[in-house]
Amino acid sequence: MAARHLISTDDLTDDDLMSIVDRAAEFGEREADPRGRLDGVIAGIYFRKTSTRTRAAFSTGALRLGAQLVSFGPAELQTNTGETSEDTGRVFSRMLDVLVARTAERGAEMREWAKQDRMSVINAMSHEEHPTQALADLTTLQRQFKRIDDLRVLYVGEGNNTAASLAMSLTRYPGTYLELRTPPGYGLSEDVSARATALAARSGSTVIERHHMVGLPLNLDAIYTTRWETTGTVKTDPDWRVRFAPFQVTGELWEGSPKAVFLHDLPARRGEEVTADVLDGPRSIAFDQAENKLHSAMAILEWCR
Repeated sequence: MAARHLISTDDLTDDDLMSIVDRAAEFGEREADPRGRLDGVIAGIYFRKTSTRTRAAFSTGALRLGAQLVSFGPAELQTNTGETSEDTGRVFSRMLDVLVARTAERGAEMREWAKQDRMSVINAMSHEEHPTQALADLTTLQRQFKRIDDLRVLYVGEGNNTAASLAMSLTRYPGTYLELRTPPGYGLSEDVSARATALAARSGSTVIERHHMVGLPLNLDAIYTTRWETTGTVKTDPDWRVRFAPFQVTGELWEGSPKAVFLHDLPARRGEEVTADVLDGPRSIAFDQAENKLHSAMAILEWCR
């Protein structure tokens, strides 16, 4: 079987996406034994940018599945001396079975690595998308609510790669409602917005984006935010914090949705994008969400092979 790649959520059919989430939930609930699933597989871990959860999740997950690891640092490849991305991918594919990579740069480079059918390429975060985070988020919702259909989610903050992948994943599930509140000038790209809208129309879900914090939706199941300064990004506007300040997640957001859980992809800055009483409070499942990166990583690795 030719290698399967996960560079964008677009690489997954609806059935693929949902089966990965269901499998991750099985791993999380200890309903599936991971041992031996990837015996004999060699997984490369290549991270140019910092990572705690994603790198630990894929490294630990691969080992639990029986794979062996080879790790590469940001200054260790011949791409630094001019070798092309396509040549690097061709060489890797003769030696590795899976490459898990975080670049925080354009995903086109990963597409170059994927121009072969031997080695699977997994996007552990690029500039445009963070598909493995979305699968961890969906796994978290599945384990928390025992379903994803018809859930109501509010995302507050920048329309970054995490928000993009969430918008293009949650909308696959029928009846879901996703509302994004993003600062002016920091919303989803037009391309992502169009893709998410098309997915929502196909599945019978809803995705809405607004650029203010007035009139928030009620009866939410989850409220989600991310760090304002994400890995590999720099804001050129010197006054960007003024634009972001109204979008801080505080306990007031729960007035119309007292049963909503709180999600955060971490790392967090308490007192910036979220107050400490929310992140560390009883409605927060952010650290369960972090654990689910491991379970979803195992499901992704298994799906790729």
